[in-house]
Amino acid sequence: MSTTLSNSQDYTAGQRYSIMISAMLGYILDFYDVLIFPFLLPAIQRSMSLSLTEVGALQALTLFGSAIGGALFGTIGDRLGRKTSLQLTIVLFSVAAIISAFAWNFWSLAVLRLITGIGLGGEYGVGMVLFNEAWKKNSRGFGAAALQGCAVIASSTASIVGIWLIATFSDEWSWRIGLLTGGAPILLTIFIRFFMPESKIWLEYETQRRAGQLKGEARTLPLADLFRNGLARQTVIAFVWLMSYMLCYYSIVSFIPTLLLRDMHTPGDVVRTTAVLLSVVSGICYLVNGVFNDRAGRRFGALVPALFWVAALVGMALWGGQVYAGSKIEWPMFWLYIVFGIGNVALGVTGVWISELYPVNLRATAVSSFYMGGRGLGSIAPVIVPLAAAHFGGSLLNGMVAVGLPAASVFIIASLLLPETLGRDLSVKGFKVDTESKAAMTPASLSGT
Repeated sequence: MSTTLSNSQDYTAGQRYSIMISAMLGYILDFYDVLIFPFLLPAIQRSMSLSLTEVGALQALTLFGSAIGGALFGTIGDRLGRKTSLQLTIVLFSVAAIISAFAWNFWSLAVLRLITGIGLGGEYGVGMVLFNEAWKKNSRGFGAAALQGCAVIASSTASIVGIWLIATFSDEWSWRIGLLTGGAPILLTIFIRFFMPESKIWLEYETQRRAGQLKGEARTLPLADLFRNGLARQTVIAFVWLMSYMLCYYSIVSFIPTLLLRDMHTPGDVVRTTAVLLSVVSGICYLVNGVFNDRAGRRFGALVPALFWVAALVGMALWGGQVYAGSKIEWPMFWLYIVFGIGNVALGVTGVWISELYPVNLRATAVSSFYMGGRGLGSIAPVIVPLAAAHFGGSLLNGMVAVGLPAASVFIIASLLLPETLGRDLSVKGFKVDTESKAAMTPASLSGT
């Protein structure tokens, strides 16, 4: 073998930061497209004369498509390389986002949003895996949390641009311009092509695989392999874990603009200011939680934020219906929205935790499939929240809480069941092959164990 394990992990500072920049920009632009869409939906509804069910379906199709893309591009990332998969997924969702701005009716927009979702589905998982494989083990939790924290940049940008478009342009033009901005990531592929290196851990794995040095490692279907060789239990738990997170998250963020602007008649500048402040607070909390991810463990990084979720949702059920009366400090929803945003930082541990649960040959498939599969099933939130709201006499807020609170509870339970992985080696050497028990590529070492 021409390379050694130590060499395979020897990145220059420039290579590490090019990977970080690519992953951060990709995730920001991915999440921006997802989060600006709820702000554009009222204009789309009026422009195309759509029902509330059709509007919810558009959001759901984007999220459902991401589940397909997660499995597809995760597999490509494990078979053809992280860099190749990242480029393909960015091109697909950028082109589809641009074309969707020219949709002429509900069905054309629905199909194009589905394709956009498929493209969106691969970016996060592959980028996160590449980042984790290149970053230093003792600061991996902080780095992954910082990367995930870029969501707050996407969130604040989406709220600012979305509200500005609605206030500045007609219904017909505001949403079309908004969707066009989602095509910006296509420029990122140029940077990735020329400056971002391939994962050296994956290259090491491919070298050993082709040389026949990975005894017991069968190259079959990655999705099926996630349930084999003693991985089935943690695979089911990890998928439920992320699905419950996404269901809780989207039950709130998909409807908070409609709740505040339409139902509670909150001034647009108040909503915008609250969203920007939330982004700042969440960004700080992502970094703080990332530090604890590397000190107290991955489970801690999931459980503590989830408790903020529960507090916010209970508070919404009790006091969230009070409308804005001129003072943000005295407005309960202002504080409850901030507290819920703090709970969202639990997502900062997901990419690194799942990356550490699976070997090189299944890692991109696992992270992409679980994250986007969870997002896909979480896409039922825009459908079931209106149904729950109808059950509670048409109260959108009660419908949101009725879906979000049970989902948050399931997330907490699943966090307690997943194995702790703090300090795990992500390299090929970090997973051994037990040929006698046929437990291919099982974890070989954990720090402190």
